[in-house]
Amino acid sequence: MLNIKTFICNLLSENTYVVSDETQECVIIDCGAYYEEEREAITRYIDEKQLKPVHLLATHGHFDHNFGIDTIFEKYGLKVEVSAADDFLISDLPKQFHDIVGAPLRRTFPPVGRFFDKGEKIRFGNHTLTILETPGHTPGGVIFYCEAEHIAFTGDTLFRMSIGRTDFDGGSYTDMMASLKNVVAKLPGDTVIYSGHGPASNIAEELRYNPYLR
Repeated sequence: MLNIKTFICNLLSENTYVVSDETQECVIIDCGAYYEEEREAITRYIDEKQLKPVHLLATHGHFDHNFGIDTIFEKYGLKVEVSAADDFLISDLPKQFHDIVGAPLRRTFPPVGRFFDKGEKIRFGNHTLTILETPGHTPGGVIFYCEAEHIAFTGDTLFRMSIGRTDFDGGSYTDMMASLKNVVAKLPGDTVIYSGHGPASNIAEELRYNPYLR
């Protein structure tokens, strides 16, 4: 059984997830911890639960989902794993931050550890996360789907009753609609979604009430 701990981080209220199972291995998804207290809360949880981080994953390359990757690298030696299509975003987080926010980001981030392979599955403990490609919010946006437990980490592709913006650099409304129709809508209705911002939901509720999926 998966244990999912949510940390709400930075000024954009981004959801960072630490996901573990009975083996104590864990993955960290979208580490957006910006403030020192957020970084300490995540590492303290991992250490107190005696978890072993084995993957640092990003659903996409935006800065608010990756503010904390330097802390995870310094503490646990993990570099972020992301789609190659988002390399232009994540390879220079300070520039991306400046371009969007207009302010400097005075931090040095480690390089990407590796890019996902086509159809890759992420394994940790007794569980597997299937990588589902969902371009739209960014060219390299993905969902991490645990088929065994009907859980999906949707990043900024799908929120409760909404979707991610498509007007940032590399975004595409056409691609987003295709991802929702061809990937998201085909997930089992009882799939619980943990998104990049906001509360959890499930696919059945989204298909019924989300205006972008109806």
